[in-house]
Amino acid sequence: MTGTAPLPAAWTIAPQPVGAAESAELLREYLIDVADRWYLLNHGRTTTPEEIAGHLAEDPSDSLDPPEGVLLVARQGGEAAGCVGVRWFDRGRRTAELKRMYVRPAARGTGLAPALLAAAERTARDWGAERIVLDTRKDLVEAIALYTRHGFAHIPRYNTPEENPYAEVWMRKDLRDAAH
Repeated sequence: MTGTAPLPAAWTIAPQPVGAAESAELLREYLIDVADRWYLLNHGRTTTPEEIAGHLAEDPSDSLDPPEGVLLVARQGGEAAGCVGVRWFDRGRRTAELKRMYVRPAARGTGLAPALLAAAERTARDWGAERIVLDTRKDLVEAIALYTRHGFAHIPRYNTPEENPYAEVWMRKDLRDAAH
């Protein structure tokens, strides 16, 4: 199964439909995590439930379901602890895009984020992608550090402000040269 990986400490990472209740819960937690950071930085407050519902409606994660993408969910002892999405970025299917990388607070610092990133890269490589791209925000310094440590380099903007008004940092990793 593409993206499935055994990990230390009984971690497993496997595809799961975006529409599954557990997936929806992880994706909602991801959004609350990144939105609260943005709202605190820019408005001095966290998000409201109405704002989260609006953001989820405006930017659903449907593109992370086959055939255009996949949502990988990490578990330990049956409990979901994080997720990452991979989707095709271009029509020529040479570039994949990393989306919705999230590790629940209790699992942070356990090595799960690098494992999720490796599973996403493996999935993209298995699909035949030559590179993987991502966008993020400047204030998500932990994410930028993770991506940099794992071979991603800064690139010019590859999407429009209409496609992602919050993006401030764009990165890419060549999968052809990356270690398998």
